[in-house]
Amino acid sequence: MTGARVGHAKPSQSHDLGGCNYRQAHTCPQGQTSSSWTPTIQRGLDTIVVRFSAKTCVPCPARTACTRSNSGRRQITLRHTQAQQQALDAARAQQTSQDWKHKHKIRAGVEGTIRQAIAITGIRRARYRGLRKVHLEHVIAAAALNLTRLDAWWNGHPLNRTRTSHLARLDHALTA
Repeated sequence: MTGARVGHAKPSQSHDLGGCNYRQAHTCPQGQTSSSWTPTIQRGLDTIVVRFSAKTCVPCPARTACTRSNSGRRQITLRHTQAQQQALDAARAQQTSQDWKHKHKIRAGVEGTIRQAIAITGIRRARYRGLRKVHLEHVIAAAALNLTRLDAWWNGHPLNRTRTSHLARLDHALTA
C-alpha cells in the first residue's frame, strides 16, 4: 500500500504483489495482524483481499474508526500492482480538490437534466426512423422539458434533485 492514511493498515513487511508468495500480513493501526491474504479478481483486475479476524476487531475500541463493516471485521482490498494502487490514491486525492468538485457539480447538473429528459419524454429510444424525424423528436422533447421546468419555477416547485425509492414512496403514501 502506498502512503499511510488514518485508519488504513500498513504492510508488516515489504512485499512484491506480482510475485507468487502471498503469505503476507498487514497490521491495523492498533497493531493487530491480518488473518487472511487472498489473491482474487475483482472487476477484471487482479487484487488481494486482506481480512482481519472478528475475534480481534469486534472488541477493539478503535473499530468504528477502522471499519464500517456490519460484521465487525475489517477487510482491505489491495490492487495487484503498485501502479494501480498509486493511480487509485492519486484519483482519490484529486477528488478532494475544489476544482474537481466544481467540475463534478457541473456534470451532476447535466446528468440530472438527461435523467429528467428520459423520465419525462422517454427520449432514450427514438420513436421514428430517419435523421430529420429523430431530430424533430429531440427538439420537441427539449421544448417539453423547458416548459416543464418553467412551470415548476413559476409555481415555486423545486426540481427533483434526488430519486425517491419505491419503499419511501410507499411510506409517504401510507402516512398521508
